[in-house]
Amino acid sequence: MNTSLIRRGSFVAAAAALALVLSACSGGGNPTDGGTDEGAAAGDLSGVQVALIPGGSHPYFQPWKTAGPAAATEFKLGGVEYNETSEWDQTKQNEVVNSLAAQGTNAFGIFSVSPTDINTTFTKLKDQGFAVASLGNCPAGDTNAADFCLSTDTEVAAYKAAQAAIEAMGGKGTLVHGTGNNVDTNTQRRIAGVEKAVAETNGAVTLLPHLTDIDKDLSTAQKAVADLLAAKGDEIQGFVSTAYNPAVASAAAVKNAGLPIKVVAIDDDETILAGIKDGSVSATVVQNPVGQARIGSWALAQLQTGTCTMKEPGVIVDSGSFIVNKDNVDSYGDEQDAESEKLMDQFANDLLSCK
Repeated sequence: MNTSLIRRGSFVAAAAALALVLSACSGGGNPTDGGTDEGAAAGDLSGVQVALIPGGSHPYFQPWKTAGPAAATEFKLGGVEYNETSEWDQTKQNEVVNSLAAQGTNAFGIFSVSPTDINTTFTKLKDQGFAVASLGNCPAGDTNAADFCLSTDTEVAAYKAAQAAIEAMGGKGTLVHGTGNNVDTNTQRRIAGVEKAVAETNGAVTLLPHLTDIDKDLSTAQKAVADLLAAKGDEIQGFVSTAYNPAVASAAAVKNAGLPIKVVAIDDDETILAGIKDGSVSATVVQNPVGQARIGSWALAQLQTGTCTMKEPGVIVDSGSFIVNKDNVDSYGDEQDAESEKLMDQFANDLLSCK
C-alpha cells in the first residue's frame, strides 16, 4: 500500500477545519465545552455509526479502511465500519446493508454495484430514518435518492488523462483506452471524457475500440493488455487507463515489452508511481478516496443527528482528481489534503443547512 494513502488521512489543519465546521453547524455554544443544551446536542456525533460499503474488494477502496476509523476519531463519531463483502453482487450488497442496519448502523456511505438499481436501496434506507450517501459513484440517470453523492467526476478525470496521453504522444497517433465495467455509469462517463479529448484533435489521434470490462481483477486486465499488445503493439502510440487494474497492467506490460508507447494511468499504485519516476509512465490521474471517506462520514453524521439537512437533497459533489507526473510525484498528497479541506468548507458553508 502506498504510504501516501495513509499520510493523506493525517490531521493537517484538522483542528482548524473542525472548529470552522462545528461553528457553522452548531446553533450556538461550543458543543465540546457544554455550551447551551441545543449547542451540545448539535455537536454530539457519538451516537452515529457509519458504514462504508464498496461494491466488493478492489484496490481503490483500501484507503477507506483507514480513513473511516480516522474520521471517527477526528470527529468523535460512534464508529465507522468498512465492509467489502458484497462480492460485486447487488443482492448481496443489499443483504450487507440490511444486516448492518439491524445491528445498529444508522448512516451509510455506499458505492453501488448496480447504479441503475441502487436508488431503490437508498429510498428504503431513507424511509427507515437513516442518512445515506452515494460514495465513489452516483446512481444512473438524473435522480440520486441518497442525501448526496460524493464521487470523482469521472468524465473530467478521464478527459484530463486522455489530454495528458495525447500530449505525451506529440498530439498524433493511435490511442488505446482501458477501463472498467461497461454498464457502470462511471465507465460511460470515462468513455465520454476520453472521446471528447480525442475529438479535439480533429482526426490527428485515432482511438481504438474501448477495452471495457477489464477491471475485475489484475489477471483479467493483464490478459487483455497482453493480447492487445501482441496484436497491435507496433501500431499504438498511447495507452490511457481510467480504471485501476488496467492502469497497473498497461504500465507493467509496456515497460516489459520495451515498446515506445506513452502510458497515462489512474490512481497511485506503487507500480504506477515507480513508472513515473523511471520515465516508463508519463503521468497518472489520482483521485481522492480518503476525502470521500473522511468528509462523507462527517457529513453523514451531521445529517443523521438532525443537526443539518442538505440544502439540495441528492446533490452531486466532485471529490477531486489530479494529474501527477515527475514534477509532483513526491508531493501530490498535499493537493489531496488541500482538496479535502475545500470539500469540508463546501459542505459546511454551501451544501448543509445547519441549526
